[in-house]
Parts: sequence; structure tokens; C-alpha cells
Amino acid sequence: MDYKKMAQEIIIGIGGRENISSAAHCATRLRLVLNDETNVNKESIEKIEGVKGAFSTAGQYQIILGQGIVNKVYAEMTGMGEIKASSKSEATKEAMKNLNVVQKIARTLSNIFVPVIPAIVASGLLMGLLGMGARFNWFDSSSDMFALLDMFSNAAFVFLPVLIAFSAAREFECNPYLAAALGGILIHPALQNAWTVGGGITGFFQVGGFKVAKLGYQGTVLPILIAVWVMSHVEKNIRKIVPNVLDIILTPFLTILITGFVSLFIIGPAGRALGTGISFGLGSVLSGAGAVAGLIFGGAYSTIVITGVHHSFHAFEAEMIKNIGGNYLLPIWSMANVAQGGAAMAVFFKTKDKKLKSIALPSGISCFLGITEAAIFGVNLKLIKPFIGAAIGGAVGGAYVVMTKVFMTGVGVTGIPGTAIVSANSMINYIIGMALALGASFVATWVMGFKENN
Repeated sequence: MDYKKMAQEIIIGIGGRENISSAAHCATRLRLVLNDETNVNKESIEKIEGVKGAFSTAGQYQIILGQGIVNKVYAEMTGMGEIKASSKSEATKEAMKNLNVVQKIARTLSNIFVPVIPAIVASGLLMGLLGMGARFNWFDSSSDMFALLDMFSNAAFVFLPVLIAFSAAREFECNPYLAAALGGILIHPALQNAWTVGGGITGFFQVGGFKVAKLGYQGTVLPILIAVWVMSHVEKNIRKIVPNVLDIILTPFLTILITGFVSLFIIGPAGRALGTGISFGLGSVLSGAGAVAGLIFGGAYSTIVITGVHHSFHAFEAEMIKNIGGNYLLPIWSMANVAQGGAAMAVFFKTKDKKLKSIALPSGISCFLGITEAAIFGVNLKLIKPFIGAAIGGAVGGAYVVMTKVFMTGVGVTGIPGTAIVSANSMINYIIGMALALGASFVATWVMGFKENN
């Protein structure tokens, strides 16, 4: 493969070097911030050998090349001169300038939560496996080994405020270690464990005319997000007035002192109320509207994925687990992801185009493992009708899992791997839901057909 030629053709298709504000890449995609996206010739870019798809999202124009190829093409592009190379985070910040307020909030939540997902996924998977093992008597749930693994599985959720704080500090550009300390304050052992409050609150802090319950924030997301955002402003303003010679002493001291009090007495209770309200609100919608809610959410989810807003849902899913004992949204998202795979597989069996087949098969299989990017942008959305077929499959599967009250115990894992975090009582219905989503999307795509020159 001629990477230099690919880079040259991409630059031409993107509107020339002068249209590229900055360039970065992730594991599979070029991430370009453009001066004017109307100058892009999407059709010519997608015809380039090695390009698996192209799309615009969150202020960036992204070109899917795949692992091992993207870094080589990127090196050729930036080596040609006049193209500003930047890190992924720098490109993201530059792209944020082109977003509206709602998009910026969603992107901020995404930037904060996505780096934390591996820790939560690991804990969630282990938690699911332990639950299944205990239910089916694979091992002794009273043994020390089970107790040890149980400790491993819930650590990320217990200390979630610390993890979120550290990640949020990088996004809000404040000291991440002060933020982690603030997260530690909110889950300090001196505070009552948030999961044991069922028996009643055991004590209160009374300072001046203020009174607040001695209640921790284990497993919560919104209180620490708001607290770190406030802390970033407190730290920046203190630094403006503190003499340089005292900055290393007074700035962290005053920042923690002020933000700690504000977090425990104001932000914490307000954030807890907001998170609880959102959790029960979503739960009420799912239980009240039932299959209709699943139909709408499952059908619309892949469209939301295109905007990049879907990553912000993790925050609300974590709140649902904490407040109502399960993640009822993730099974719906899982159905939508599997449906994308079903549509891509229909394309594979129906098309006679060898290049399209070579993309449709692996991208369809990856959807069953929870990775939909290649199928959405490289196959289904390009051909239009398969994307509609996937929406139909997602709606059918979503309606079924809501109707049968399927829920998960973690976040971030969908498709077949998601079986590890599905509640034991929901397992059969989760598998049936996936089969329905796959079958409905495959049949819908096959019946509607598609024009390969779209």
C-alpha cells in the first residue's frame, strides 16, 4: 500500500492543505479539524484504496483507515509540511470551538468518562461473573476467594468519585491530585457508606447555621463532576491573588479548604438529588412507557452515536446502578449495536462488490462484540437503507429487553461480552433480544435492498 499516495489523495479530497487547521489520529482514524467542511469531497475520499469510511462529528472530520495504517498515513501527511500536527487531546479542544452549548456539554462528559471506562468495565465484568458463579453454584460464595474477588469487583465503583475527579481535572484544567483528594473527601471513611443508608442516617455535621448528613458519595458521578468544575475556578482565581512565593503552599490549601466545604454542604446534596432524580426519571419512563420506550430508544441510539453524544450516557448509567440497583439503558444500547451488525451482515451476503464484502464482514462481526464504528460509518450509513434496517432491528430488540425488564450491573460492555454483566435473571431474555435485533435488522436490510453507489 502506497501511504504517501493515500496521504496526497486525502489532502486533495479534504480541500487542500490550506483547509486543514490541525491533524491528529487515534488507533484507527485520522482526526482533522477543518477550516471549512463544505470544501470536502466525501465521495472521492471514500473511493481511496484503504479508506473504510469518513464522517464529521463533534467538530472533527474523521477518516477511518484502520490499525497500523492510520499512523503511517498521518506521518506522510504531516511530513509534507504546512499541516499542523497535534495530539488527540489538542485536536479535540480545537474541535470544541466549533460546537454549540449542548454539544460541548456532551463532549465534556464524554472526554471525562471515556478514560475511566476500562476500570469500570473490568469491575463490572468481574461482578457479573461472580454473580453468575454464585447463582449457578460454580464456586462457594462464602469462601475467602469469593470475598477477595468481590472486593476486586466493587473497588472501581466504591472509589468512582476519585477516578472521575482525576479525569475531570484534566478536562477542566486544574490540579488532578487536588481533585483526587477532593474525591477522597466525598468517600472518606468518616462518612456513612452511601450503600448502607437504608437503615437511616447515623449522624450530621453542624457548622455555624449549616447542617449536613454524614453521608458518603460512593458510586456517584454528578456530585464530583460539579465539585471539580467548581474547584477549577476556585484554584485559578486563588492563583491570581496569591504571591508567587506562597503559591505552592496557599493555593492548594485554600483550594481544598474552600471546595471541600462547598462540596459537602452544597454541591454534594444537590448533586445527589439531581442524580437520584435523573435515575428515577429514566426508570419511570422505561417502566411507564414500557416497550414503546425501548422501541424509541433502541431505534434512535445509532443516530445518537453519530453525534458522539452517546458517551455522555455513561454518567447517567452509573447513577442508575447506584440509585435503582441496575443499568436498564445499556441493554437497549446493546440491541442497537447488535442490529448494526445484522444489517452489515445482510450487506455482506447481498452485495457482489468485493471491497464492500471485505469491509462488511469484519465490521459486522465487531458489532456483536460491541464495536460499531466500522459498520456504521464504513457500511450502513454510506448505503443509507442498511442503517434504517439497523434502526428497525434496534427498535425491536430494545422493545423486547425493556418489556422483559433486562438490566445490567455495569457500564460500557455490549453485545456478546455484555452477557458477563447481565443480571442472572435476565440472561435468557438478553440473548433472545440480541437474536431479535440481529434477525430483524438482517431481514429489513435484505428486503429493502440498497444502492451500492450511494
